[in-house]
Amino acid sequence: MSFFNELKRRNVFKVAAAYIIVAWLLLQVSDTLVPALHLPEWFHSGVAFVLIIGFPIAMIFAWAFEMTPEGLKKEKEVDRTQSITNVTGQKLNNAIIGVLVLALGYFAIDKFVLDPQRDAALVKSAQTVSEQAGDTSESVSEEAANDKSIAVLPFVNMSSDPEQEYFSDGITEEVLNLLAKIPELKVTSRSSVFSFKGQNIDIPSVAEKLGVAHVLEGSVRKSGNRVRITAQLIEADSDVHMWSETYDRELDDIFAIQDEIAEEVVRVLQIQILGNSPVLRETDTAAYTAYLQGQHFLQLETQEGRAAARDAFNNATEIDPGYAPAWAGLSLALRYQANWGDIEHNSGTESAREAVLKALELDETLDEAWAALSRIQWVYDWDWVAAEGTTKTALMHGPNNVHALMMASRIAKTLGQYEKAIELGNKAVDLDPLSADLLTDLSVTYWEAGQFDLSIQALKRVLSLYPDHAVTRGRIAVTMVAQGKPEEAYELAQKESYEVTRIWANAYVLHALGREDEAAQALDHLVQNESEWMAYQIAGLYAFQGKPDKAFEWLEMTYKQRDGGITHILGDSSFNSVHDDPRWEPYLLKLGLLDAWRDLQKRRKETET
Repeated sequence: MSFFNELKRRNVFKVAAAYIIVAWLLLQVSDTLVPALHLPEWFHSGVAFVLIIGFPIAMIFAWAFEMTPEGLKKEKEVDRTQSITNVTGQKLNNAIIGVLVLALGYFAIDKFVLDPQRDAALVKSAQTVSEQAGDTSESVSEEAANDKSIAVLPFVNMSSDPEQEYFSDGITEEVLNLLAKIPELKVTSRSSVFSFKGQNIDIPSVAEKLGVAHVLEGSVRKSGNRVRITAQLIEADSDVHMWSETYDRELDDIFAIQDEIAEEVVRVLQIQILGNSPVLRETDTAAYTAYLQGQHFLQLETQEGRAAARDAFNNATEIDPGYAPAWAGLSLALRYQANWGDIEHNSGTESAREAVLKALELDETLDEAWAALSRIQWVYDWDWVAAEGTTKTALMHGPNNVHALMMASRIAKTLGQYEKAIELGNKAVDLDPLSADLLTDLSVTYWEAGQFDLSIQALKRVLSLYPDHAVTRGRIAVTMVAQGKPEEAYELAQKESYEVTRIWANAYVLHALGREDEAAQALDHLVQNESEWMAYQIAGLYAFQGKPDKAFEWLEMTYKQRDGGITHILGDSSFNSVHDDPRWEPYLLKLGLLDAWRDLQKRRKETET
């Protein structure tokens, strides 16, 4: 008899199969019990070690011994004519089937019951409002870093031409946005990851600051119609390379390269995607190059940069009129120009609307276009219902779109839904923890909710990241006035670097200190020099200084100018003195905010009682 047949006769293979299945089941149970019972981490490793050592022992035992009606005997002592290995084999078959049923049952429970609960717990943890807003990034690192989280660091420009920087930056952002469309994956947003550009990066410390478990980095070399992209995925804790690849192809393959990088990240991180994997929208390479240039210029946040971005996006739409992302980019550029007074406000905003509607006509799933449209509906149309619905659509197509989350938070805040606004704002900060804009936005939400301490802590977090950040010290000073600390506020207001904000803050502080003449001079300066874009702030100061007639005069000016500051009116404590004025509710009715105001007042009374 051959050795193989003898192994079969002695049921060695069946014992091996039964042992492996039982061992797997024991390891799964151990993995569940260790955290549940707070057992030491080595317990699970100890179970695995014992099971591994036990396998060869079980095999030797199965070979050397046989179960007989008289009990266990050495195989050489058993008369083969009396052997019952076939009976034992059948019992082993039944045992294997039984254990398999248990294993499948455990797998089903883990997959469909325990796993969703764990995911829900992670989401809840990521969205939990930090009790100390000043520790935002630390909270993100401790609570939200999970195995399915990643930061895409700026790809290094390896081209001989430094002006190709826009291309490497654009590739980074496109890969980042592609990964962000996967709901199961937490992806840090652009402003946070690009804050590390050009620095000598230590992967573990960067990942800790961003609250992620993995980092994707790489380089781009573009020469003529050839492009070489190198990408590598790193596990942050161990600083170990999990995957790397070099793509050396024609520029026409640029979309396929980025899609492949995203697919590899998903594969290596073992992410189970619900639905199809996201892919980039393809276009002519010249249009794509112009689009990346537009994205680059838009991030400069200067008047020249906004104009160059508009021209680049226009160029992209002329080359490929069917490329939806270029129309969405053009809409943003036009809206920013209108907002900053580079072009006429009303006509510029309408042009932005036309561009974004064109983008949605071409691709109704484009989340960045829906987010851009919601901004126009919110800050310009004052169509709160439409804006709220549009952000829901944006988040349906891009649940990790930070712009959409920020807009959803702002709209909730405008409607006095502060708990919802804070939750959404914190989720946005979780995805972009080093963003001064998002932290400032969150501080304003806390301020309008009357949570002044948290508002100040969020602003101090901005200063800890960016010590020279303009406007922030002025905002803290005004919030200190609301806390009843005008002396401290005065000292801080004088340190504000942006002159207009310093004058605005002083108008509050000086009035609180009883220095009425100086406060009036500060307010008069804003009236004389900044009225075209600060009508709402001027109205708030008149209300704060106890001049209701002037306050409503400037509120009417705010309405005529379509001043976006009006979106803060329900929670702006500057207007506390005019809440009982007979002109207050009619004005809110004209804004479409009267029902929201009454709901807010009702909730506040219920809270007080």
